[in-house]
Amino acid sequence: MDAGWAQALASVADRLADAEAAVERERADGIEVLPERSSVLRAFDAPLDDVRVLIVGQDPYPNPGHPIGLSFAVDRGVRPLPASLRNIYRELHDDLGIAPAPHGDLSAWSQQGVLLLNRILTVRAGGGSHAKLDWQSITDAAVDALVDRGGPLVAILWGRQAQELAPLLPGVPIIASAHPSPLSARSGFFGSRPFSRANLALTAQGAKPVDWRVDADEALLP
Repeated sequence: MDAGWAQALASVADRLADAEAAVERERADGIEVLPERSSVLRAFDAPLDDVRVLIVGQDPYPNPGHPIGLSFAVDRGVRPLPASLRNIYRELHDDLGIAPAPHGDLSAWSQQGVLLLNRILTVRAGGGSHAKLDWQSITDAAVDALVDRGGPLVAILWGRQAQELAPLLPGVPIIASAHPSPLSARSGFFGSRPFSRANLALTAQGAKPVDWRVDADEALLP
């Protein structure tokens, strides 16, 4: 974990320890918990000071081998890509002309200062919510830390559960729409242009825009 994040989350260190201990008890009982231990807190590897955009997800994908600790992202080898991520790539193409990546590893966004944060950081393989472990208090504290730090910052909130964080983001430009899930993408996600709008909001704050390419060699399509 980045030192800045460690300091920012010190106030919830006991809750973090309790959640991690609960996960380890389940693993000891033979329950497969995702993502792997090394990836549970991966969103906090990138420096707190570098975060420019917050994208909120709900919880990790429940498929073994898929989640990598970054919201909406999957391991590079996963095929086919999750439907929500395919819809995100479709909107990215329609918005900025960036060709869909052949994989779902969004690490490049993280390196660009995009915090890909799930509100719940673990899940049982095959489905089984860990909301009861109170991960939300930890991820809410992370959002509070970003607000306390100050801008530049833009929040992209897809769907109702992500939008529940809006009261924690006073003064932060919020780009809200329907979730990219196939169940809701046509109800306001498609055409919402979140990537170009986020960059406009960043430049209005005097910050560099995000390079939203998932691979550095991806071409911009005409």
